[in-house]
Amino acid sequence: MENDKYKILLVDDDVTLCALLSEFLQEDGFTVETLNSGDVAVARLLESNEFDTVVLDIMMPGMSGLDVLRTVRAKQQVPILMLTGRGDDIDRIVGLEMGADDYLAKPCNPRELSARIRAIIRRTQQGNSNHIVHAQLHGIVLDSGARSALVNNVALPLTGAEFNALSLLMERAGQTISKQDMTQEVLNRPLEAYDRAMDVHVSRIRQKLAAADIHDVIKSVRGVGYQMLTEPQLQKEKG
Repeated sequence: MENDKYKILLVDDDVTLCALLSEFLQEDGFTVETLNSGDVAVARLLESNEFDTVVLDIMMPGMSGLDVLRTVRAKQQVPILMLTGRGDDIDRIVGLEMGADDYLAKPCNPRELSARIRAIIRRTQQGNSNHIVHAQLHGIVLDSGARSALVNNVALPLTGAEFNALSLLMERAGQTISKQDMTQEVLNRPLEAYDRAMDVHVSRIRQKLAAADIHDVIKSVRGVGYQMLTEPQLQKEKG
C-alpha cells in the first residue's frame, strides 16, 4: 500500500500524544492532520470529504468523541476509528452502535494504530471501477465497485464495516460464518477477548434492514457466529 495516497485526521485533546502519533504515521507514509477539539473536528469534517480515515478520541472536554461521531455520522460515512480508555467496554459498544468502524484502546502502540488504519483503508478500497453487482438476495443489491447497497431500489446507508459484513454474509448465504472468520475478513484483524465489534455491526445491519421492511434474514448461531438465510431457509424458519 502506498500510504502517501491516504490522508488521516487525528483528533485528540492530548497535544503531546497527537504529535507523537502524527510523527509516527507520517514516517510510515501517511499524510496526517491533527486537531485538538471536537467542535473544530466537526467543522473540518463537514466542510470536506478529503480524509480517508478519522482517528477520534472518545474522552475530550467540551464536545466528546461520541458527540463528534454522532454529528458526523448524520452527514457522511467517512471511516472512523475510536480511541477508547482501556477497559471502557461501554464506550466501545456505544461508539460502534453510533457508527464507528472499529476501536483501539489507549495507550496504543503506534504500529498497531497504523495497522488498524491500513486495515480500514483496505476494506474501503476493495471495490473496483467496473461497478459489478456483488450480491443480490431478499431485495438487497450490493454493488462492490460503488460500495453501495440498495433495498428494493432505495439506498441503504452502511458504514464500511457494515458493507463488508453484509457482503460476506450474502456471499456465503446459507452458511454459518464464525465470529472469528467474520472479524478477520471484515475488520482485517483477529477476534480479541470480549470483542463485541462484529455483534454490534451485525445488529446495526439488522436494524437498517428492518427499517426497510426486511426482517429475520440474518440468523444468530449461538456460540458460533451468523448466517444469512437463503430464501428456502427463510421460508422454513417462518413455517
